[in-house]
Amino acid sequence: MDLISETYVDGRPGPAHPMAYPPLGGVDLADARRFTSGQPFGDYARLRRDAPVMWHPEPMGGPGFWAVTRHADVMAVDSDPATYSSQRGGILMGYGGPEARHGQLHRASLDAMINLDGATHMALRREHMPYFTPSYLRGLTDRVSAEVTRLLDDMARKGRCDLVANFSAHLPLYTLCEILGVPDADRPKFLGWMHFLEMAQNLAREQSPGDGPIDMANLPPEVQAFIDAFNANVSEMFEYGRTMLHKRRADPRPDLMSAIARAQVDGELLSDEYLDGSWLLIVFAGNDTTRNTLSGAMKLLTEFPDQKARLIADPSLLPNAANEFIRMVSPVIYMRRTATRDVELGGQMIGEGEKVIMYYGAANRDVAVFADPDRLDVGRPNADKHIAFGYGPHVCIGKRVAQIQLEEAYRQILARFPDIRWSGELDIAPNNFVHAVRQLGVEFTAEG
Repeated sequence: MDLISETYVDGRPGPAHPMAYPPLGGVDLADARRFTSGQPFGDYARLRRDAPVMWHPEPMGGPGFWAVTRHADVMAVDSDPATYSSQRGGILMGYGGPEARHGQLHRASLDAMINLDGATHMALRREHMPYFTPSYLRGLTDRVSAEVTRLLDDMARKGRCDLVANFSAHLPLYTLCEILGVPDADRPKFLGWMHFLEMAQNLAREQSPGDGPIDMANLPPEVQAFIDAFNANVSEMFEYGRTMLHKRRADPRPDLMSAIARAQVDGELLSDEYLDGSWLLIVFAGNDTTRNTLSGAMKLLTEFPDQKARLIADPSLLPNAANEFIRMVSPVIYMRRTATRDVELGGQMIGEGEKVIMYYGAANRDVAVFADPDRLDVGRPNADKHIAFGYGPHVCIGKRVAQIQLEEAYRQILARFPDIRWSGELDIAPNNFVHAVRQLGVEFTAEG
């Protein structure tokens, strides 16, 4: 199987066709620092209304991309991998110049199932499916419930704490490690790895987008120290993953790590490059998005106290509320595709080879689908129509695991701490790929 890292293209400069919609002033989706106050939902609303398929320039000589913001258009792109390819250009907005890349991280971010198209992609998905069946998930739910109780026991006497550090960062990590079969002693390492993975975008652009290339020879000492720590942690993460996956090949166990290690395409085991990619994908996707939704849901319940009261009064609403939390938070901000032919989308002609980027947070607040979309409604009748996990053949394979964690977390939190609220303390990382909540303060009446 060819390596995507050796065959991908970063997108053709465009647009090749006349723009059907004018570029909107003040909208900059390429600058990660503009996401530190949350996703730009006001800009999304303008885009949906005035330029739903808008040509967006890129800094540092990037070729530009089409920003897609309407629910129907995002679904059209996600459901047609023959026309909108993941494999041809990868799923990230850009992969940076060679001078700013971490070589192994760059390769692994491309050589992974999420970037594959067609039969190869489906073959690898099938290898993962036994760990997401209803019977498996029932047993996992019991373990998740016990872990939620343990974490809340640790929080109970504090009365005030950072929800991320005390809860949101730990529950998805526990769940992921349970599915993978990671030994208990090794699990704390994942927290450090996740911190550095989220900050990878900062490494690639320490200066503002218009400042030109980074002068790597004259970095401030604190930046150089961060880079050194980043490199050490990323190398440790990949070395651990590759070692464990090779162990599982030789001695398989009933866990997802063994399924990844022994997966085959056309009768051949995955190369080490694809093992690295599989490891990076499962560590990042299986942990980060759920963590940010857990934190984002607390902020929403504080901003909409009437909906919090509804949930406390009627916990049977929690499964639907979990979908509503995910819709409003939309923790994965975008996914990229590359057009394989000239194609019309939402009234705009797109040229072959041009990048197309789907904004899930924009689609999930499309008034054409969701009435009063900026309001939390735990009883929303079509909350499950959100596409925060994608749509079509690339829909997130672990979405039910995320829902289980949200349902159980808020079932216990609201029963035990009914007065819990966001304190106003909030820190969001400069990241325009995931909504990365680094800190979220909460207050509640302590037990004892």
